[in-house]
Amino acid sequence: MKPAIRPLPFADEVENPHEELLDRVFFALSDPVRRAILKRLGERHLLVSELAAPFDISLQAVSRHVQVLVQAGLVQQERTGRIARCRLEVGAMFAAAVWINEYSRYWQAQFDALAGWLKTLDRGRPKPRRAGDGSRRPRAAGRGPRPEGGRRKR
Repeated sequence: MKPAIRPLPFADEVENPHEELLDRVFFALSDPVRRAILKRLGERHLLVSELAAPFDISLQAVSRHVQVLVQAGLVQQERTGRIARCRLEVGAMFAAAVWINEYSRYWQAQFDALAGWLKTLDRGRPKPRRAGDGSRRPRAAGRGPRPEGGRRKR
């Protein structure tokens, strides 16, 4: 009997809460409006209406973006009646940064390999001459030798 093939789980079906958090954070960061909201909240706490001011979208649309950020753990909202003040929450962002940093070893190894490969290419090339090494500078294109006396006739 063949084992049943299970479909990939959706974010809300993930068993590891850390993985689910990362899914929400990266989803939230995938939108430029949400990234701009986070940037503005990095400067100071703002009301949702203040957050919406520079955007060309409705207050309701900004509010939905804020809710995605809240669900991702990137923003905390404090409500007083109908007024919602938002502030940046760094915990989820830190978790995403730690996850990304785990791959820095991989990328460093890739950059080191690239640097080694570039060095092998460089060894096969003649070194460019530098000014002041005793060599003459090449003449400008389109100019022939100068007549006696060193000046050109005009």
